[in-house]
Amino acid sequence: MWLRRASLACLVFLMAGLLILPSLAPAQAQNSLGVVLQAHRISVSIREQLAVTTVQQTFLNSADAPAEGVYLFPLPDDAAVSDLVLYLDGQPIKGQLLEADQARRIYEDIVRRRRDPVLLQYVGRRAVQLNIFPIPPRSQRKVEITYSHILRAENGVLRYSYPLKTDYISALPVREVSVSLEAEASAPVGTIYSPNPRVLIERLAEKRFRASLELSDVRAREDFSLFYSYREAEIDAALLTYRASALEDGFFMLVLTPPLRVERERSLPKDVLIVLDQSGSMAGEKWRQAQAAARFVLNALMPQDRFNLIVFSSGYRVYARSPQPAGAAREAIAWLDGLEALGATDINAALLEAARQADPQRSTTILFLTDGLPTEGVTDPERILANFGAAAPRNARLFAFGVGYDVDTVLLDTLSSAYGGTSTYVQPNEDIEAAVSGLYNKISAPILAKPALEIDGNVILEDTYPPFPLPDLFAGSQLILTGRYRGEGTIRLTLRGEVDGEAQRFTYANLRFPATAGGEAFVARLWATRKIGALLNTIRLRGENAELVESVRQLSLRYGIITPYTAYLIQEDDLGRREPPQLGATALPPTVVPLQPPMVTTAVFDRDQRSGAPAVATASALSQMGIAEVVPVAPTAVALGGVPSPERIVTVRDRTFVWRNGVWVDTRYTSAELPRVQVTFLSDEYFALLEQRPELREYFALGIRVLVVLEGTVYEVVE
Repeated sequence: MWLRRASLACLVFLMAGLLILPSLAPAQAQNSLGVVLQAHRISVSIREQLAVTTVQQTFLNSADAPAEGVYLFPLPDDAAVSDLVLYLDGQPIKGQLLEADQARRIYEDIVRRRRDPVLLQYVGRRAVQLNIFPIPPRSQRKVEITYSHILRAENGVLRYSYPLKTDYISALPVREVSVSLEAEASAPVGTIYSPNPRVLIERLAEKRFRASLELSDVRAREDFSLFYSYREAEIDAALLTYRASALEDGFFMLVLTPPLRVERERSLPKDVLIVLDQSGSMAGEKWRQAQAAARFVLNALMPQDRFNLIVFSSGYRVYARSPQPAGAAREAIAWLDGLEALGATDINAALLEAARQADPQRSTTILFLTDGLPTEGVTDPERILANFGAAAPRNARLFAFGVGYDVDTVLLDTLSSAYGGTSTYVQPNEDIEAAVSGLYNKISAPILAKPALEIDGNVILEDTYPPFPLPDLFAGSQLILTGRYRGEGTIRLTLRGEVDGEAQRFTYANLRFPATAGGEAFVARLWATRKIGALLNTIRLRGENAELVESVRQLSLRYGIITPYTAYLIQEDDLGRREPPQLGATALPPTVVPLQPPMVTTAVFDRDQRSGAPAVATASALSQMGIAEVVPVAPTAVALGGVPSPERIVTVRDRTFVWRNGVWVDTRYTSAELPRVQVTFLSDEYFALLEQRPELREYFALGIRVLVVLEGTVYEVVE
């Protein structure tokens, strides 16, 4: 990895800059940490669509010898640099701007000299450059860059992105990473979304919001990305799409965002039926928390709402024979406070009473909480499901809360999924009140009932999650719909629904579903996550069949989402018991065979294992997977100079690559019959291909040997 003493060695900081340093002797290089990125701070200010980004990076020379070199920073498209400063002993030193062609020559030269493909993804972009004076041993230098660019709207959605990935730097983490973004607009802001689960979003006012990310001692694996739109209707619609190639169907993510809050009187009237387990196993702290949870819900009712309390043990008791007006909540709380937990668990009787009280003409929410299995009355779960299904009106939505591990997860999940709700599992050390209140805050103010989508145009939406019909829309929350699309073009989308029994419609024109490749790759992985979660849940609840299992295997292999059916994808025999070669070492010719996930011959889910800690953990994980709103953290490579880490699976955009016999192999390579194009690493043909097909850059940046399938052709990089 380290070149001759007379040449240059370089450390790569992905979008954190490139530092080219005079080489140390190999022993010195290997026995010291060298120059590392100690702090990486990004401050962003957005006014209308102008984003001004200030980057501060602190480099530490932790070696015993001085270091000096050149600093390069690849710029976003269309960025204008207003300031580039190196602070040397408190004195600023200015840098220079390199145009795209000049930067490309420098990038390609570094790749050729170091045999390091990591910079390929920045070929064709402009950069800023400055000379770094000697960094004394055990000392720091700080670089500060300020640049601005206009955020361009696609389908009315604005995108800000700052690549934070540091998995190509080294095995060393960055000690401090922080991003602070504040945005202000002249129009109300509608949808705000980030695919990174660690990004914290805070609405400061109707036209202002803040987003932040704080990491420490970490190699960041996810970029900082943020999408937002201006509200043009009471219910905002934001569309993001992705298409891997023009030969395949595309993916979409539609975010419907109602107002953050509405006047209490404008919330749709609803009935709330609280069904609480009062059996002896709930005695003590669990019962006190359940009472507190019910108290929270009753105090949060809107004036136009109705409610009732149903508590069950060996039988059931009701606060009233029928739903009561919200004004009676205080008396109901007093009644509930006087009850104690004792007796057995008659789930069937309590659910039938809730079904009887559900008014088919009103939106009805059933909050069902239990900590045990049915032990009284009808105890067969299948009969309980059949009885409730026959009695409950279709307008009822059931949200189940399983407390502890002694609950029937199959019963709860089947109830909630069949009636448009979700299941929440409260661990023994968790707060019941927090779980119930957190969910109720999301569903307390419905503003559009029975929503449905109509499309005017040559596009077909299919394979959607959540599936049609859509759940009701609530103030202060977002409904994220993912799916596939066929066709292309600009369409008009109409959202229909009911408000207090009266038909309402919202129209969104000029939404574009492109035919060409491109877009936001995370949309495909988010769709795949939800689909896999739904398939796994169906298998768990209804049993395995070959078609469902094969669908899970193929999706898991394609998108790098590990499941019980593909956890064995990488096996020691596949790897030939070989470690990844060191850079520059002589390697045996790779043997690459088309990939297929191994068959699983034993059942993954034991249908008899319906309760207990493992069952609760599985049910909770699959429930979250099926309604995921952010992309799961993808497996990535830690590579410097094309040397893979011990990790054997990496994700680049929407592709997954597996380390096989010294080659990063695209999991879409499932047939040896595909036409093949071979290029030699660092040859003129190699760079010419990247110029012709720039979409290959990120894939080829994985390493020295890469095999990727693009539009039906296999592109293979060989030595």
